[in-house]
Amino acid sequence: MDLKAVVRQFIDTDHYSLIPITDGLINTTYLLEDRDQKKKFILQKINQNVFQRPEIVINNHLMINELLRSNNYQFQIIEPIPCLTHQLLVRDTNNEPWRMLSFVENSTTFLTTPSLEIAFEAAKTFSYFLTVINTEQLPAIEDTLPNFLNFEKRLADYKNALKDAAPHLRENARTEIEITNQFLSLPDKWIQMERSNQLPRRIIHADVKISNILFDQHHNPLAVIDLDTMMISTILYDFGTMIQSYTNTTHEDDGSAQNNFNPEMYKVVKEGFLFHLKEKLTSEESDHLDYAAQVAIYIQELRFLTDYLNGSTYYSITYPEHNLDRTKNQLELLKGLRMYLSKSKESLENQ
Repeated sequence: MDLKAVVRQFIDTDHYSLIPITDGLINTTYLLEDRDQKKKFILQKINQNVFQRPEIVINNHLMINELLRSNNYQFQIIEPIPCLTHQLLVRDTNNEPWRMLSFVENSTTFLTTPSLEIAFEAAKTFSYFLTVINTEQLPAIEDTLPNFLNFEKRLADYKNALKDAAPHLRENARTEIEITNQFLSLPDKWIQMERSNQLPRRIIHADVKISNILFDQHHNPLAVIDLDTMMISTILYDFGTMIQSYTNTTHEDDGSAQNNFNPEMYKVVKEGFLFHLKEKLTSEESDHLDYAAQVAIYIQELRFLTDYLNGSTYYSITYPEHNLDRTKNQLELLKGLRMYLSKSKESLENQ
């Protein structure tokens, strides 16, 4: 790959700087500054191993932006920038896809949730974003990640990995496997509700971690970013993964974590998520938010454990037990959430 040749497809100058942005786990991203125009852009190579049809990513992005504009969206919109030949997607010499996006000046992101106040603002921002894009007539959003939310397949993949795993991996994960197997039926209700069309089909972001919101220097939200995973599914997934991401008091790699669930964070994230969506959600959606949080954590734990048993071929690892530590962390998080929900239920019943 000739990176300079890629840049020249987008800007007609050699007076530029290119700085890698290493926060993301999937795509290869750079901050590109055109010194002649005194403008900054995001230059990104789309990971074609993950997004096998990158043109769908581009098309979905355009449709979402049109929805935002037509509904007077109050935050900034990340715009795809065409190359010099007016294409939104270009290929390098290795046939890998590249795109350029608008850059939001004076913005910052958080890799972890720094405070209850910022968590509330992030959840409220996603709530507003989801409200705006979920109009009566949904556009023809295509799935950029087929089977990503197919929980039946996730369970089958785990069972196959468990059956075929090397004996030493099964032994190392013996305790985690026992706990995981106790919850194998947890996603069943979700699967059944989707199968019987009890849950409305909505556009979801599917990657609602706090780093996908840009804030200004005063911690006010500026923009929702990373629309690559936009799909049509149940909005319960966005709430569940928000809880999975925001309520963890430790890094997900910490396999020795104890009591890593933050109940106060759960309360403010739920409040923020419902801020704009409360009147839009059906009773089936509202009544199953707590359940969705459990399923989202469990499915993430299941994915880590499946990858560990498969020899760690999907997630990047830096040591052999990395995915097992991630598994332990998510199981502790699930344990904390379930204890909190159980105590909350008891408290309500005793009132």
